[in-house]
Amino acid sequence: MTTTTNVADFGTRELAELRDLLDAMLKQGLPEDFSNDGVHPMFNQSSGYVFLTNSDYEVCMINGDKLESFYTSPHEGLEGFYDELKEQYEDMNEEDKEWFDSLS
Repeated sequence: MTTTTNVADFGTRELAELRDLLDAMLKQGLPEDFSNDGVHPMFNQSSGYVFLTNSDYEVCMINGDKLESFYTSPHEGLEGFYDELKEQYEDMNEEDKEWFDSLS
Protein backbone atom coordinates (compact mmCIF):
# COMPACT_ATOMS: atom_id res chain seq x y z
CA MET A 1 0.00 0.00 0.00
CA THR A 2 1.49 3.35 -0.98
CA THR A 3 -1.18 5.70 0.39
CA THR A 4 -3.14 5.62 3.60
CA THR A 5 -5.73 7.69 5.42
CA ASN A 6 -5.17 5.78 8.66
CA VAL A 7 -3.41 8.26 10.94
CA ALA A 8 -2.11 5.31 12.98
CA ASP A 9 0.18 4.67 9.98
CA PHE A 10 1.56 8.23 10.11
CA GLY A 11 4.93 8.66 11.83
CA THR A 12 5.88 11.57 14.06
CA ARG A 13 6.99 13.72 11.10
CA GLU A 14 3.83 12.97 9.15
CA LEU A 15 1.60 13.75 12.14
CA ALA A 16 3.37 17.10 12.53
CA GLU A 17 2.75 17.81 8.82
CA LEU A 18 -0.90 16.87 9.27
CA ARG A 19 -1.11 19.28 12.21
CA ASP A 20 0.38 22.02 10.01
CA LEU A 21 -2.15 21.25 7.26
CA LEU A 22 -5.05 21.45 9.69
CA ASP A 23 -3.71 24.67 11.23
CA ALA A 24 -3.43 26.21 7.76
CA MET A 25 -6.96 25.03 6.93
CA LEU A 26 -8.29 26.65 10.12
CA LYS A 27 -6.43 29.94 9.53
CA GLN A 28 -6.72 30.26 5.73
CA GLY A 29 -9.52 27.94 4.70
CA LEU A 30 -9.21 25.58 1.78
CA PRO A 31 -7.96 26.85 -1.59
CA GLU A 32 -10.76 28.42 -3.66
CA ASP A 33 -10.53 25.76 -6.38
CA PHE A 34 -10.57 22.86 -3.89
CA SER A 35 -13.95 21.24 -3.19
CA ASN A 36 -14.81 20.77 0.48
CA ASP A 37 -16.73 17.55 -0.20
CA GLY A 38 -15.25 14.52 1.56
CA VAL A 39 -12.00 16.20 2.67
CA HIS A 40 -9.60 13.87 4.45
CA PRO A 41 -5.85 13.54 5.12
CA MET A 42 -3.70 11.22 3.05
CA PHE A 43 -0.13 10.04 3.49
CA ASN A 44 1.81 8.78 0.47
CA GLN A 45 4.23 6.31 2.02
CA SER A 46 6.36 6.19 -1.13
CA SER A 47 6.94 9.94 -1.49
CA GLY A 48 6.54 10.92 2.16
CA TYR A 49 3.99 13.59 1.25
CA VAL A 50 1.12 14.35 3.60
CA PHE A 51 -1.78 16.20 2.00
CA LEU A 52 -5.50 16.78 2.01
CA THR A 53 -7.65 15.24 -0.67
CA ASN A 54 -11.38 15.09 -1.34
CA SER A 55 -14.07 13.08 -3.08
CA ASP A 56 -12.99 14.63 -6.43
CA TYR A 57 -9.38 13.43 -5.87
CA GLU A 58 -8.12 17.01 -5.74
CA VAL A 59 -5.02 17.60 -3.62
CA CYS A 60 -3.85 20.49 -1.49
CA MET A 61 -0.59 20.83 0.41
CA ILE A 62 1.46 23.42 2.27
CA ASN A 63 3.56 25.53 -0.09
CA GLY A 64 5.80 27.71 2.02
CA ASP A 65 3.33 28.94 4.62
CA LYS A 66 0.22 28.74 2.47
CA LEU A 67 -2.25 25.94 1.78
CA GLU A 68 -2.44 25.59 -2.02
CA SER A 69 -3.83 23.21 -4.59
CA PHE A 70 -1.34 20.72 -5.97
CA TYR A 71 -2.05 19.74 -9.55
CA THR A 72 -1.34 16.85 -11.91
CA SER A 73 -1.70 17.59 -15.60
CA PRO A 74 -4.01 15.20 -17.46
CA HIS A 75 -1.79 14.32 -20.41
CA GLU A 76 1.84 14.20 -19.31
CA GLY A 77 1.20 13.89 -15.57
CA LEU A 78 3.26 16.96 -14.68
CA GLU A 79 2.92 17.69 -10.96
CA GLY A 80 3.28 20.83 -8.93
CA PHE A 81 1.77 23.95 -7.49
CA TYR A 82 0.38 26.53 -9.90
CA ASP A 83 3.56 28.66 -9.98
CA GLU A 84 5.76 25.61 -10.53
CA LEU A 85 3.64 24.45 -13.45
CA LYS A 86 3.54 27.97 -14.86
CA GLU A 87 7.34 27.79 -15.21
CA GLN A 88 6.93 24.63 -17.32
CA TYR A 89 4.16 26.07 -19.52
CA GLU A 90 6.22 26.60 -22.67
CA ASP A 91 7.35 22.95 -22.63
CA MET A 92 3.83 21.53 -22.09
CA ASN A 93 2.01 19.77 -24.88
CA GLU A 94 -1.11 21.49 -26.21
CA GLU A 95 -3.58 19.41 -24.17
CA ASP A 96 -1.81 20.24 -20.93
CA LYS A 97 -1.59 23.91 -21.94
CA GLU A 98 -5.37 23.98 -22.43
CA TRP A 99 -5.87 22.29 -19.07
CA PHE A 100 -3.47 24.72 -17.37
CA ASP A 101 -5.19 27.73 -18.95
CA SER A 102 -8.48 26.53 -17.46
CA LEU A 103 -7.00 26.73 -13.93
CA SER A 104 -6.82 30.50 -13.91
